[in-house]
Amino acid sequence: MRPKSIAVIIVAAGRGERASAGGSSEPKQYRPIAGVPMLARTTRAFLAVPDVTHVVTVIHADHAQRPAALGLSDARLMEPVTGGETRQASVLAGLQALAPLRPDLVLIQDAARPFVTPKVIGDVIEALKHNDGALPALPITDTIKRSADGQQVTTTEDRNQLFAAQTPQGFRFGQIFSAHMRASTIRRQFTDDAEIAEWAGLQVALVPGDRNNIKLTHPEDFARGERIISGDQAMETRVGTGFDVHPFEPGNAVWLGGVRIPHDKKLKGHSDADVALHALTDAILGAIGEGDIGVHFPPSDMQWRGAASTVFLKHAGGLVAKAGGRIVNLDVTIVCEAPRIAAHVPAMQAVIGETLGIATTRIAVKATTSEQLGFTGREEGIVAMASASIEMPRGD
Repeated sequence: MRPKSIAVIIVAAGRGERASAGGSSEPKQYRPIAGVPMLARTTRAFLAVPDVTHVVTVIHADHAQRPAALGLSDARLMEPVTGGETRQASVLAGLQALAPLRPDLVLIQDAARPFVTPKVIGDVIEALKHNDGALPALPITDTIKRSADGQQVTTTEDRNQLFAAQTPQGFRFGQIFSAHMRASTIRRQFTDDAEIAEWAGLQVALVPGDRNNIKLTHPEDFARGERIISGDQAMETRVGTGFDVHPFEPGNAVWLGGVRIPHDKKLKGHSDADVALHALTDAILGAIGEGDIGVHFPPSDMQWRGAASTVFLKHAGGLVAKAGGRIVNLDVTIVCEAPRIAAHVPAMQAVIGETLGIATTRIAVKATTSEQLGFTGREEGIVAMASASIEMPRGD
């Protein structure tokens, strides 16, 4: 069963002083990497995941004006909250800000890990179906020595049992909030949220981490971050197209682009017959080689009878994110004599953007007539054509 709400806490409340040795006085979370501030990159990584419903950033008291300068705009972004003197206190501040919303799940992310991928995020969410908590981790490949004084080797650890933890660390909200509240009453500082969960008796699972999901702490880390971005040529652009047509039948409104438009007819179909979103869904699925809408939502399946087509579109967007891709731009053309579409285009862009978690500037919706020719000209139905440009990891 899919969670109804997934909140994200991005911990950015430190001063970032260790990263300043390279001559930059900018706090590391606001320092640009290839021209984009680190915190903006980290936040966008989560806003690109359609299942994420809320994002709250925990910031330092001295940085109150900085988040607004990042240029981020998304209805899921909450007002930043002020953190505490420790990371543990800052996470608790984020949890308290989310408490009135009572999300099902919460992902806790270090702002200093801007290269987290949709796959890592998705794997953590998936693991929470069967576990109280989950975190990405990488197996330790170096031989690990323990020393009591830093000079002589005491013992050699079994590296087969050792893993390096990353973020996001995900939990069921109520459980981790309760654990953090209890932990705040004892005189002990925990190294991460998974340790608090373990201390509270919660079951925490490991999922595969990512080698590029590094934490930027020292000046040399930023140089590596630049190399990660410049080496992003392993991505390729794919294009998919979609086409759909639905006839009219008696009714009083049509659904187009996720918007209900009053009309003297409605479109006939198994779902809400939103011809525009059907074409767009097929374009996205085509770009990633995942068949068409009928493969994923067969018209013979009665659970989709009358379903809102935003469900289909969100599913296609989720497949893109799970594969580590991103939607570059979408283009939809609607062909009909009536109803008139132009006045509804901004609303359609808003619905599509919200459903897929992308900016409306990446979405084009156009309408035209067929000059009274053919079945559309006789007002017997509506045609929609769409194209989708998707950036995906190179598969070869």
